[in-house]
Amino acid sequence: MSIFRDFFTDTGSADKNEPGKIPADEDAILEKVAKKVVDRHMAVPAIIFLESVKPVNYIGAQAMVFFEPIVQSVFVIKDYDVFRRAMERRENMENLLQKIERYDAISYKKEKLYKKKLKEERKNWTWYQRYLGIKQPRIIIDPAELEAIEKKAESKPDDGSDTK
Repeated sequence: MSIFRDFFTDTGSADKNEPGKIPADEDAILEKVAKKVVDRHMAVPAIIFLESVKPVNYIGAQAMVFFEPIVQSVFVIKDYDVFRRAMERRENMENLLQKIERYDAISYKKEKLYKKKLKEERKNWTWYQRYLGIKQPRIIIDPAELEAIEKKAESKPDDGSDTK
């Protein structure tokens, strides 16, 4: 009976570090994945997918091991193994979800600022620009405003409430 117990126990993801601490390389990969997901405006589908497969994340990581030779032969991905190791641990799945949500909130605030600036710019248009849409303005947002948005999002812990 100990053969089956050894087979089904998770010995591959046992980390030498503290149990709650995420290694720096895994954290960097999760940051990179979260930024790419938000840049492609796929935050909501990614969150839904990750929440639905959270209970079977170890099986998904083992599927990544199975498909690794195929993926590596088609694509050159340096960090595939690090991402696979990160996905074996359940706390990293939750960490990835939180990163996606944080970057999505920052992206939402930047988009909201851009729309506000665009609305202010449209007030200066002539009647034919407004109705025909001939001139599309170049909106310049102050980098200090963007930094303030990012600092505000990183300094304030997300309590789940959205204030508008």
